[in-house]
Amino acid sequence: MEQIKSEKELQARFEKCGACLQKKFHCEPGHKAIVVCGGTGCLSADSQVIIDKFNELIKANGLEDKVTANIVGCFGFCSQGPFVKVFPEETLYVKVKVSDVEELFEKDIKNNEVVERLLFVDPQTKQHVQKQHEINFYKLQRRDIALHGNGEINPEDIDEAIGNGAFQGLNRALHMTREEVIDEVLKSGLRGRGGAGFPTGRKWSFVPKGDGPKYMICNGDEGDPGAFMDRSIIEGNPCAVIEGMMIAGYAIGAQNGYFYVRAEYPIAVKRLAKAIKELEEIGILGDHILGTDFSFRCHIRLGAGAFVCGEETALINSIEGKRGMPRPRPPFPAVKGLWGCPSVVNNVETLACVPYILREGWEKFAAIGTDDTKGTKVFALGGKVNNVGLVEVPMGTTLRQLIYDIGGGIPGGKKFKAIQTGGPSGGCLTEKDLDTPIDFGSLVAAGSMMGSGGAIVMDEDNCMVDVAKFYMTFICDESCGKCSPCRIGTKRCLDILTKICDGKGEPQDLEDLKELSGVIRNNSLCALGQTATNPILSTIKAFPEEYEAHVKDHKCPAHVCKNMMEYYILPNKCIGCGLCMRNCPVGAIAPGTEPAHLPNGNVNPGKFAHVIDPKKCVKCGSCLSGCRIGAITKR
Repeated sequence: MEQIKSEKELQARFEKCGACLQKKFHCEPGHKAIVVCGGTGCLSADSQVIIDKFNELIKANGLEDKVTANIVGCFGFCSQGPFVKVFPEETLYVKVKVSDVEELFEKDIKNNEVVERLLFVDPQTKQHVQKQHEINFYKLQRRDIALHGNGEINPEDIDEAIGNGAFQGLNRALHMTREEVIDEVLKSGLRGRGGAGFPTGRKWSFVPKGDGPKYMICNGDEGDPGAFMDRSIIEGNPCAVIEGMMIAGYAIGAQNGYFYVRAEYPIAVKRLAKAIKELEEIGILGDHILGTDFSFRCHIRLGAGAFVCGEETALINSIEGKRGMPRPRPPFPAVKGLWGCPSVVNNVETLACVPYILREGWEKFAAIGTDDTKGTKVFALGGKVNNVGLVEVPMGTTLRQLIYDIGGGIPGGKKFKAIQTGGPSGGCLTEKDLDTPIDFGSLVAAGSMMGSGGAIVMDEDNCMVDVAKFYMTFICDESCGKCSPCRIGTKRCLDILTKICDGKGEPQDLEDLKELSGVIRNNSLCALGQTATNPILSTIKAFPEEYEAHVKDHKCPAHVCKNMMEYYILPNKCIGCGLCMRNCPVGAIAPGTEPAHLPNGNVNPGKFAHVIDPKKCVKCGSCLSGCRIGAITKR
C-alpha cells in the first residue's frame, strides 16, 4: 500500500480519497452506489448475503464500471434493518430481505424506479418516506461526532476513512505542543463517556511529565445489559477510535496503546485489527508518524466479558494477565497503571469524540450541549419503545424527546412507566422526569445517571420489583468477590428481592433493603459495588406502592411475578375452540360448565368456555400468546 510519511502526503491522499467519496455519493449520470448496513444486527439478518447478491447481479449484468455495492457502519435504526441505501438519489430501503434484492436491482438500479413497498412508512401519516433525514428517528440526531462516518463509509476501507477526514485531527495535534492538545480538549468540555463523566483533558493532565513508558488504554468492554454503543462505533469507523487514541497518546507522551475489547464482539475486533494492520503498512502507525518525532503502536487484548473490567484498575489487571479485580486507589492509573507505568483509560466513545475536537476546533464541540455537559451522547435505546436503535443526540435533549420523538413512543398504545439509564449502576426515571435534559448533572439530580449510554424503556406491563431483581441478579453474577460488602451484600439483596417476588415478602424486607443498600454503597471497593443498589433504591423511591402491594397484599400489580398471578379465561369471551387446551404443555386447561360465546355475544351451541386449573398451570404463557380472540388474561 502507498506510504504516508508526511503531512503533504496525508493531504494528497485526503483530497484524492475525498474526491472518490464524493463521486460515490454524487454519482455521475448512469452510475449508482449501493451501501448496505454492516453492523452486527443487520449482519445477523443476512446483510452480508444481500451485499454478495448485489455484487453477483452487478457482475452478471456487466455493470462493474457503473454500479458499486459495499458495506457501511450501523445506520442506527435497528428495528428497521437490514438497510440498503442507493446513491445518488439517497433512497433508503428498510427491512430488506435477500429475496428483495433482484427486484431492487431490476427496478431501482437498472430502471431508476423506487420500490415503494420497501420504503419506511411513517406511523403517523402512513406515508412512504424516501430520504433518511426525513424520518423522525433521525431528525433530532447529530450523527457526525462519535458516530462520524457510520452509515456512510466502508469500515474496512482505509481510503474511505481518510477521504472522510480521518487523521486530520491527528495532523493538527502533531503541530501543537502536548500541553496545547490537552488544553484544547479541556476547553471543549469533553467529559468521559464511560459513565463517570470526568473531564477528559484533566485526566490526561494528571500523567506525570518526563521520560519512561506510558500507556493509553481504550476501554471497549461495555457490559451493560442492552448496550451496544461502543461496539457499533468500532464496527462502523475503527479509524476514528484509533485516531482518538493516537491524539491522546501524543498528549500524555505514550508510545503504545491497548484496545481492550470483549471477545463477544468478533466483528468489531476483526475490523479494528484490520485497520491497525493497514495503518502500520502505510505508516500512520509506527515510527516518526507524518514525519514527526511521534511514534505510536496499537495492540488489542480480548476481554472475557467480565462486567467488573469496565472499572479501570480491574481492566488493567486483566491486560496484565491477572484476574480482573479492582485495585485500591490511590495510586491512580495516571501515576501507576499498566505494568506500574503512568496510564490513561478512556472508553471508546470518548476517544471517538477527540478527532472531531482537534479537526474542527474546541469551539464547535463546546457549542453543542448544555452548560454542564458539552457535545453529544450515543445511546442504545431499547426495551418497550417502537424505534429501537443506536442514537446520537446533543446533550440537553430531553428524555421525552428521546423516547417519543426519536423512539416513536411505546408500542401498542401502552402507558410509559419508566426508563432505566446508566445500566445496572443507574436508576429508573418516571413520567415526572420526562422533561429532564440529558446531561450528567441533571440525570444525577433526577435520581439516575448517564452511565455509558444504555437506555431501557419500560411500560405498564413491567414489574419494577422484578426489574430491580433482574439488575441485582446481573450484579451478583458480575461481582468479582474481592470485597465483602459487594460480594455478600448484593447476594443478600437478591435473596430479599427473590423472597418478595415469590410472594413471601414482609414490610420489614423493605427497610432491610434500604439499610443494606447504604452499607454496600458506602463500603464497597469499586464503582460496581458503590452503585450496585441504585436500581433498588430508585424503584423503591419511584414506585413505593408497587413494593407495598408485593409485601402487604402479596400481589404483583403488573402480573409479572409468577407466584402472585394466574392465567384466567374470560367465560364471556371464550368461543370454546380448544386451541389453548391443545397448546397447554401440562394439560391444565379443559372445558368448563359455562357456555361459550360467539364474538357477537350469542351462545356458541354445544361449546363450553374453557377453564385453567391453577394447581396444574406452570404459567408458561403459551395459552395467552396463542389465544386469537383475547379471551385469556392475567389476574
